[in-house]
Amino acid sequence: MIVRIMGEGQVQIAPEDLDVLNALDGRLEAAIESGDEGAFRGCLHDLLDKIRHVGRPLPDDSLESSELILPPADASMDEVREMLGDEGLIPG
Repeated sequence: MIVRIMGEGQVQIAPEDLDVLNALDGRLEAAIESGDEGAFRGCLHDLLDKIRHVGRPLPDDSLESSELILPPADASMDEVREMLGDEGLIPG
């Protein structure tokens, strides 16, 4: 799966990493639903850090289509809320 973090570039995520990413995504959704800014900020950073850790960066000149587009680390809770789908930021 090709994932773009806005403002950073794209990474390739292996299917076996999706479960842990979905768990982090669930924590992020819960923080947004509760309106807890501190928890939201920590969960967003945890999710993006994990994606950076497990993802294989694609070259800047790559023309791969992104299957997921994630917000930057400095996104507001409202901005991320608008990006959430029925299954969070990461479907599955």
